[in-house]
Amino acid sequence: MTHTTSSRETQQQPTTLLRAAGFSYFPVALLARLPYAMMVVGVLTLVVSARGELSLGGLTSAMVGVGTAIFGPLIGAAADRVGQRGVVLAAGIANSVALLAMAWVAFSSSPDFVVLIVAFVIGATAPQVSPMSRSRLVGIIASRLPGDRHAAVLNGTMAYESAADEIVFVFGPFIVGLLATTLNPAAPIVGAAVLTVVFVSAFALHRSGAVRPATDGGLPVQQAPARELFRPGLLAVTVGVLGMGLFFGSMLTALTSFLSDFGHPEQAGLIYGVMGVGSAALALGVAWFPLRFSLRWRWLTFAGLLAASTIALPFATTVPGVILVLLIAGFGVGPTLVTQYSFGAERSPIGRSATVMTILGSAVIVGQSASSALVGALAQSAGTHVAMYAPLVSALVVLLAGVANVFITGRRPR
Repeated sequence: MTHTTSSRETQQQPTTLLRAAGFSYFPVALLARLPYAMMVVGVLTLVVSARGELSLGGLTSAMVGVGTAIFGPLIGAAADRVGQRGVVLAAGIANSVALLAMAWVAFSSSPDFVVLIVAFVIGATAPQVSPMSRSRLVGIIASRLPGDRHAAVLNGTMAYESAADEIVFVFGPFIVGLLATTLNPAAPIVGAAVLTVVFVSAFALHRSGAVRPATDGGLPVQQAPARELFRPGLLAVTVGVLGMGLFFGSMLTALTSFLSDFGHPEQAGLIYGVMGVGSAALALGVAWFPLRFSLRWRWLTFAGLLAASTIALPFATTVPGVILVLLIAGFGVGPTLVTQYSFGAERSPIGRSATVMTILGSAVIVGQSASSALVGALAQSAGTHVAMYAPLVSALVVLLAGVANVFITGRRPR
């Protein structure tokens, strides 16, 4: 009887992640992460346009990163303990209010420190949809798909999730540039607030988010000690993802400075979107890489391509030249992120999946925000040409973290 019941349960298990998560999950999760990708760039564009200071815009973006760095992992830890639904819903509502406040404050007569406070609140309340989605899908794979399919589906899922991140993190600035150019500088922030209310709420209320972390006995899930989050393997991945955030912020800010010299800073998001073409394509293609092309060597290969492409950036003196560099750099961005998040999923301590994914997601925003501030100040004081070296430095951080990961990983079999 036990054998018959077990066989029936196995037959009733979904055979694909699409069926297990629900057909509506993936479009909702994709659109729900778009406001997160628009925050830093939208705040930078708005403040520079409203207050006329690139350095203040960079500092404001940095405050978004500070808020995310402090509260992002706490949001992930709360989701690991009580479930995602209530946590994501509350964060989304608070974040939309903060975004609307920024749209008003930037053009008001309020002093600069008020703008900085609102920016901090925006970062602190960011709903963290991307890491929550990864954690949610990893849980669905582990609990609802046949065991012999876990490895293959997880590899494809990390590839898709990173490609989705690439789509929103590259085309998010594109949308910001489009709205700021065709409407007004506040339009991207207002649009992000509307998207948050609609799609982040839909993501929170989706049936896949109703499951609370629990053991088979219905008791709270057993969590590994917090010190497990500081293992060398996870630290290397976090530094690598931070480097990708540094690259995003430094590239966009340097590009903004470059186009400001031509009198069109609002077009930075539009041109930045070129990087997403190769990035998203190769990120999706990672799922078809041969297994002998291991994760650690993928990281080194594509981070090396990223660093090599940005060497030419300071010497690109025309817009077509910069576009060509962005196009080539995109081929290194997507696969590198896929690899880093795959390591993150592989090395997550028991019961800490959402926490780890949120830390990695926060690292992107922190890096993006910090480099926006630093490169903005650098461009204003030393000029655009010096600022164009910043993406190369960021790419080298990613590459060096990959080198450290090789030594940490060693020759242990997966």
